[in-house]
Amino acid sequence: MKEDNVFELSTEKVNRNTLGIDTAGTGEILRMMNEEDQKVASAVKLVIPQIEEVVDKVVTSISQGGRLIYMGAGTSGRLGVLDAVECPPTFSVDSDVVVGLIAGGEKAFVKAVEGAEDDEGLGVSDLKEIGLTKADTVVGIAASGRTPYVIGGLKYARGLGATTVALSCNTGSKISAEAEHAIEVDAGPEALTGSTRLKAGTAQKMVLNMISTAAMIKLGKAYGNLMVDVNISNYKLEQRAIGIIESITGADKDTATATLKKANNEVKPSIVMIILGCGYEEAKSRLEDANGYVRLAIEK
Repeated sequence: MKEDNVFELSTEKVNRNTLGIDTAGTGEILRMMNEEDQKVASAVKLVIPQIEEVVDKVVTSISQGGRLIYMGAGTSGRLGVLDAVECPPTFSVDSDVVVGLIAGGEKAFVKAVEGAEDDEGLGVSDLKEIGLTKADTVVGIAASGRTPYVIGGLKYARGLGATTVALSCNTGSKISAEAEHAIEVDAGPEALTGSTRLKAGTAQKMVLNMISTAAMIKLGKAYGNLMVDVNISNYKLEQRAIGIIESITGADKDTATATLKKANNEVKPSIVMIILGCGYEEAKSRLEDANGYVRLAIEK
């Protein structure tokens, strides 16, 4: 791949299936886009072995007090931030366990910061600012696979001894060469040439969903397929928590609601309290001994 020829990138090639998209009717435009979108899941399926390796590294990092850190520019950076900010309410982890960095800082989430993605040094300084350590896992995200901000960050992280991951949508990408683990999802050219917020963005979102969700499941944040560590911050989540407790324990709604209150709005101890008929302190102790795994806590 010649670095100076952007059109050699899969994400920048002209899609022969959508050449007439500008003269198509609305329904036909949507059909073309939908047909292209259907290729994304298949492309992600091909890299599940690579994603698996990354998930296990993330579990190790978090188990040992490290963090999962996403970094990217533009759409890639926004997707990383989005996944990071959704982890605390979904899994009750502290806001510094999964971190999203975007080139140009928080303001770049809503408005592009010109030139930020082209600065390798900015990637380094952002990681230094959050006190990167070798216990952390850094996932550099770039659809093109050649964003300098991400390259700089991965180089620094690798030099420090942190686990490094490159997530791109082109094969043989530059960021892959800077990381221990490479996830390259090639879903082909975009319906609108070069618009990587489309298929590439969807692919990245799918992979990030898989990394964070699978890691949290392996860290004991689920019982069956239920979110037993959901953070109750509003009425909707409170009702979800009550439903989860009812589903797992077989208790009626009044019992589930009352127990949740006794358990300081924590779902896990509520489940243990009902199943074992114990108090809050004993439930918490059992969960601590079981490293937070509900299934182990109720079987001990």
